Order: sequence, then C-alpha cells, then structure tokens
Amino acid sequence: MPERPAPFDDVLPEALRFASPAPLVDIGANLTHESFVRDLPAVLGRARAANVTTLILTGTDREHAEQAVAMARHYADRGLALYATAGVHPHDASHWDGALETAMRELHRQPEVVAVGECGLDFNRNFSTPAEQERAFEAQLGLAAECGKPLFIHERDAGARMAEMLRHWRDDIGDAVVHCFTADRETLYRYRDLDLHIGLTGWLCDERRGHHLRELVGEIPLDRLMVETDCPYLLPRNLPAKLKGRRHEPALLPWIVREIAHWRGASEETLARATTATARAFFRLPGEAAGHPTAPGATQ
Repeated sequence: MPERPAPFDDVLPEALRFASPAPLVDIGANLTHESFVRDLPAVLGRARAANVTTLILTGTDREHAEQAVAMARHYADRGLALYATAGVHPHDASHWDGALETAMRELHRQPEVVAVGECGLDFNRNFSTPAEQERAFEAQLGLAAECGKPLFIHERDAGARMAEMLRHWRDDIGDAVVHCFTADRETLYRYRDLDLHIGLTGWLCDERRGHHLRELVGEIPLDRLMVETDCPYLLPRNLPAKLKGRRHEPALLPWIVREIAHWRGASEETLARATTATARAFFRLPGEAAGHPTAPGATQ
C-alpha cells in the first residue's frame, strides 16, 4: 500500500504558494485520507488561494466514498466546489459482492457523486487477483451504464486488458477518464482510439520515472486532458523548495499545470483554461465555481 505521508506544517513555504492564472479543477484529491483530518480547513483555504476552485474527492471504497459525499455537503458554499466519486479500487476488488453493489448504486444516485470509480485494473501489485479485479470492474462498468455517469478509472500494468474490456462496453458507457496516467505511447493510443480522457499528475515531475510522459503530453488532445494531484500521494519531486513532510495537497496543482504546459509548449493560462473547461464538461459541473467564470472565453 502507499506509504503513509509524514506530518505536514500548516503553512506552505513562500516559494510553494502558487496561484494559477485561471481557475483549476483537481479531478483526483484523496482528501478523506487520515493525513488531512488535522488541518482540512487550512488545506481547502490554501487550495482556494492557489485558484484551485473545484475538487473532485476520490471514493475508493464504500467508506471513503461516503466520507467524500459528506465532506462535499459539509463544505458546500465555503468558497470551493467539492464533488465526489464512488467506486471500489482494484486493490479492494476481492470485497465486491451484492451488498457492496447495492451500496454503490445508492451512492451513484447522490447529486454530489459525479463519477463511478475509482475502479479498474492494477496488475502491478495484485492485492486482489486479476480475476477478482475484472469481476469488480465489469460490475462497475454495468453500474456506469445504468446511472449514466462518467467513469473514473485506475489502470496500472493492465493497459491491453483494460482497453479490451472498455472496447466491449464502449457503446454502453459515456465518458471515461484514465486517471493518473503513467503508461507508454502504445497504451495512450489505445485509449485515444477509445475516445477516453487522460488525467495527469505529478508523476511527470519525477526525474526517476516520469521522463517518458514529458514526450507524450503533446500527443494527448487538449479536449481530452485533465489535471490532478492524487494527493496526498505523488508529491512532485522537482518543487522549487523543500517541503517538510511528504504530503501532497491541491494547492500544489498549479505547479503540475506549469510543468505540463512547459512540455506541451503552451502557456500556463491556456492549459489551465482548457483543462478546466474539459473537466467541467466531463463531470457535468456548473459553468461557474466560487464566483469564477470558467466557460471557454471567460475573463478574470
């Protein structure tokens, strides 16, 4: 399992207090993680200060999905727009049963839930067997087709099988995003052929393993690209200042956007506006959040 982040100071160093030139949507924030219990209001405040105005809270199992829904309700109208996803991560696929399916179906009816997932395949760690993962994913593909909400997908070392399963369901499901994409060009083009969306994280900022993504970011159509922190995980390794602890948070999303823009040869503002417009269309969000117009062509 991911290593537990270390304790984190309440205030970011000055060099890490970024502000996006246009509002951003963080499509993958694990704010139900225990590391955020102590200072969640401050974390949300720093996100707002960074112009990260909309957060999609990832629900990786029943407990965390219910927490994400409750959090979205609790923090409504506090200067940020919070939404949730609801699904069962492939690590926990062995727990899938009829009762869990019923619970997920009920969660998908909640207005705060804007996507089915996090669900998918992870053949890298196999905390659940591949057969268990495919069974749970197949069931959640059915739920997505049933409720009509988009899919929030996890895939690692399973690109060929993922594409095969999605191809079978493609006419029945709507939009789908492969979040935290880290795979190779062949896998990217499989997903492009299926008209999927791609979510990019701070993996791009890792000199040990993210170099290949820098070559691929320009091959992701701009209207299929979204951005995310996947916090508290995947803290960018090339931040311009040291950060006490290892916890990532939404306020650092502008740094990731800056890096992606650099490797695409685009301006930071252009990328911010485009990914936000794409995310709003994908998750069917209102056109404004926290008083910031975000429709294409809107001004600040």
